[in-house]
Amino acid sequence: GDDVYVANENERQEYVLNENGIIFVGNARYIEARGWFYGQFQDHLLNICLTMLDLSLYYRQSPASDVSRRGDPKYVGRVISSMINGNDNDNGVLLGKWQGSFHSHENPSRWDGSVVILQKWRQDNYRPVQYGQCWVFAGVMCTVLRCLGIPTRLVSNFNSAHDVDRNLSIDKYYDSSGRSLNISKDSTWDYHVWNESWFLRPDLGAAYNGWQVLDATPQEQSRG
Repeated sequence: GDDVYVANENERQEYVLNENGIIFVGNARYIEARGWFYGQFQDHLLNICLTMLDLSLYYRQSPASDVSRRGDPKYVGRVISSMINGNDNDNGVLLGKWQGSFHSHENPSRWDGSVVILQKWRQDNYRPVQYGQCWVFAGVMCTVLRCLGIPTRLVSNFNSAHDVDRNLSIDKYYDSSGRSLNISKDSTWDYHVWNESWFLRPDLGAAYNGWQVLDATPQEQSRG
């Protein structure tokens, strides 16, 4: 009767109980498979995940309302996707960095699991761990949601369009001679990794039940 119940036993084993996985990164021609230890059943992980809920801006703004909605996977997914990154001044888990030197902190490519990141976050008094990129955000989010009992998986997309002006296209501009003008802020990333979680959508109707997209990588604000 639960909104996150998955009927298939193999899918329960994979998307709730499996502590190990593979994250695909790279580019469309050279796809790399990275091993990742989710570790959602390791010691103290549940307490860390529950603390994450209590540190969120949602809880701080209205504790009673927040706690009363924790049985709703839509709401929990939104809270956790916000808390995985530290961009909202909310004691989030990871700080992102995509260029420049990483010498003073951890290079995102060095991480191979979520447990050490979440433990470091707790040990550092819930200051964002430096640094993460999309697959790291997605790996940690998968750990937290599986720990809380929400079936979750990772999705990798190659040649990933990044549209900044909400017209659902990647715009390129040329002058009258056919020379490319570098004035568009749209871009195409080699790859991007996000999560999908399985739950019912009584707010939208049965046709929308199933895998729901959640992305913990910080992005531009959408319409405020």
